[in-house]
Amino acid sequence: MSVTAVVVAGGQGVRFGGLKQFAPLGEETVAARSVRQARSVADVVVLVVPPGYQGSGEGADVIVEGGATRAASVRAGLHHVRDADVVVVHDAARPLASRALFVAVVEAVRAGADAAIPGLTITDTVKRVERDGETTIVRTTEIREELVTVQTPQAFRRHVLVAAHETGAEASDDAALVERAGGRVVVVLGHADNVKITVPEDLTRVTRGGGLA
Repeated sequence: MSVTAVVVAGGQGVRFGGLKQFAPLGEETVAARSVRQARSVADVVVLVVPPGYQGSGEGADVIVEGGATRAASVRAGLHHVRDADVVVVHDAARPLASRALFVAVVEAVRAGADAAIPGLTITDTVKRVERDGETTIVRTTEIREELVTVQTPQAFRRHVLVAAHETGAEASDDAALVERAGGRVVVVLGHADNVKITVPEDLTRVTRGGGLA
């Protein structure tokens, strides 16, 4: 089964204060590191970039301009994966995602899942709350054994992901769109060091922490 990766680097980095995905990380950029890791499983890597991008391509095979939202950016990338059996979607801002993690999600799809996502179990108690004016009120305590926090890379059967995106819906990750469409999404064990760079302190943490497996 052929694999194409879509590395999403189309954000504006508002909380970071700039384009975090193109910040230097060693001798390459954050996005270039993510592209390199995606290439461990992908025959073709598509990089989705923000408007006005003037970089060298970060090592990707195809460069495409993204949209106003994450889902729109992924859809722009999906226009270039028509020959793939499996599509891996990865946030460029997670440059420490290991090659083993890319392999794990792809293998889960090859084994029959519609999608596979990395997840980490939750050790803290989680409560569902709602606002009442300026007061936050607890409504329920969740069963944490039934919850995971989710990362990328996420792998999908191409036709399943494309069909889910054809609805034009928005979601915080692509697996949510597949879930809504009734797809079977399985969870593989994520990695605690698969940090998402959101604020400058995260980049410092990644720079200090991070060899790649």
